[in-house]
Amino acid sequence: MKYSKATNYALHTVVYMAQESLEHPIGVKQLAETQSVSPTYLSKILTKLAKEGIVRSISGVNGGYTLTIHWEELSFLDIIQAIEGKASIFEDCLYQHEDCEIKNVMLMAEEKLEQELREHKIVALVKK
Repeated sequence: MKYSKATNYALHTVVYMAQESLEHPIGVKQLAETQSVSPTYLSKILTKLAKEGIVRSISGVNGGYTLTIHWEELSFLDIIQAIEGKASIFEDCLYQHEDCEIKNVMLMAEEKLEQELREHKIVALVKK
């Protein structure tokens, strides 16, 4: 798991969409303006979110993006993994021997981080 600018934009976009409109699609241009990011760049992020079923793309003149019907269940981890994938943070740097204590500590820390992110739901930010 990684936390890149794309992940940051994805989290902010999903929260904005939940706060602004659950009934009407929001255009990529409007979404991009809220974060001062290029619509092209945000469109790539939204494509990843759509592929994972977090947002839905609606075509046409009044088209744009909406959150899926179960958006209240979305966690921070869901969005991070939609953008970054599910690979371990330490995948490339861990010694592959199973008895490696350093590896075990790092994997345990990653599990705790993922659990914390899984417990934090997007809906909690919308209700504030």
